[in-house]
Amino acid sequence: MDKTTQLVAQVEHAIATGQPLSIRGNGTKAHLGRTTSGLTSLDLSEHTGIVSYQPVELVMTARAGTRLDEIIAHLDEHNQMLPCESPLFGGAATIGGTLASNVSGPARPWGGSIRDLVLGTQLINGQGERLRFGGQVMKNVAGYDVSRLQAGALGTLGVITEVSFKVLPKPEATTYLGLALTAEDAVILMSQLAGTSAPISGACWYAGQLHMRLSGAEAAVTQTMAQWQRDYTMTEENGSQFWRSLREQNLLLGADPLWRFSVRSSAMLPHDADSVIDWCGSQRWLRGEYELETLSLIAQEAGGSIAKWQGGDRQAEVFSQPNAVLKHLQREVKHALDPHGIFNPGRLYGWM
Repeated sequence: MDKTTQLVAQVEHAIATGQPLSIRGNGTKAHLGRTTSGLTSLDLSEHTGIVSYQPVELVMTARAGTRLDEIIAHLDEHNQMLPCESPLFGGAATIGGTLASNVSGPARPWGGSIRDLVLGTQLINGQGERLRFGGQVMKNVAGYDVSRLQAGALGTLGVITEVSFKVLPKPEATTYLGLALTAEDAVILMSQLAGTSAPISGACWYAGQLHMRLSGAEAAVTQTMAQWQRDYTMTEENGSQFWRSLREQNLLLGADPLWRFSVRSSAMLPHDADSVIDWCGSQRWLRGEYELETLSLIAQEAGGSIAKWQGGDRQAEVFSQPNAVLKHLQREVKHALDPHGIFNPGRLYGWM
């Protein structure tokens, strides 16, 4: 019996017994979402392997438990990359968990998110059916891109067993520049630079320093670097370690809750010396004891949302609540894909 068939059998048993399942790979995203209890683990950590890779077509398909570092190693052989730059979390992060959490790294505004790169998925739905998207479409979810609905759903909409995704060639050159700025001035400058044709692949403010990364054709990187050094007195940095720490979400380690804002890039939000402003201002990290409702109002005014990313009370809600229309749609999609409510109940929201 192959691994997918075993997973189907476990799902069928869960349906028959009414026992909800906790879908798990290597556990690197266990800190995300709400804490749930009384669930039976459905382990995908051994459901691994690259199913197909077509370097000329820039497409790869891998089983959900395949580690990102294995995928990156294969891409390296052909000078290609996964452009969303998702965190590796010590090398244990998997492609299925990365899609389920929709976690992307510093290059996200330019390389796209993991959601943007997904071409299709194979999954097991809440009736024990093995489905492939896009291709086979369930009648009661027709019109929805089911593969991309998995992004950020934290396993509540099905068991992802395979993911097909786009890859890209690596850039010819990469360099790093820095400039001492206040957070407010950094947001303004990042917004200005993002509107140019410069080959930006990262823009982040942290600890009083604006960090810029340029990636692309060597001539374009060299020309932009020289211009920025002249116009903004930026200095060249040996920045690979900083960008690695940013990618791995290691800059704000601590005991207090970690909050993630996803907002309008030009928004001016509360910050302190330990804040991180990433994605040219669209992603903000803040550590401290705050109320979700208070930060949700601030995020809404800034055109976005908030998540209690790590730490704090994980039994309460940890994500901004959707409006009534979105809440209705989410419930409808959940019921269509998981009618018995067996996949990660309560992980995303207490009501789902």
